[in-house]
Amino acid sequence: MITNEKVTTFVKGNPVSVACGVLALILIAGSYFRAGKLPEAERGLDEKSTLGRRIDTNIKNGAQLPEQLATITTAREEIETRLVRPDELAKNQQYFYKLETDTGVKLVGLRQNSLAAPKAGAAKANYVPVGYEVVVRGDYAKLLDFIRRVENGPRFCRITIATINVVGGSRDRPNDLTVTLGLDLLGQP
Repeated sequence: MITNEKVTTFVKGNPVSVACGVLALILIAGSYFRAGKLPEAERGLDEKSTLGRRIDTNIKNGAQLPEQLATITTAREEIETRLVRPDELAKNQQYFYKLETDTGVKLVGLRQNSLAAPKAGAAKANYVPVGYEVVVRGDYAKLLDFIRRVENGPRFCRITIATINVVGGSRDRPNDLTVTLGLDLLGQP
């Protein structure tokens, strides 16, 4: 049987061995308890590293924010000037009358199509297509000039339908053609 006296005698006789044994037990217990916290500590390190990289990227990209904001603001203002408003019928039609005068074609018909009602539950659109049906008459070169000016003019335009017909020529204008265009101008509701 082990008594206190035997233990004390053993410890006094082998102090280095006992100290090494106690130290080994402490190290084993410490490793056991720390091993359970290692995955949690690694996760925390990964999260902080990711956050640090994101903050570093934001700081690098943030240096150019004032210039980028100025560029976007200028572009937005440019877009705003090129939009049509569906409820400004006379102003919108004046655009086509000016094209008629500038190109020398004859504007035979001009009609703004009604806007489609937004679908229930749909998000409010910032921009809408404002449809027009335009019929113009003239010779080939003038009609081509008209179409180019519509496409490249001050308004954003998309031609959806184009039909060309030969007009029964008269003595004065033997080469007249009629072009019917279905087009959308970018508008703001």
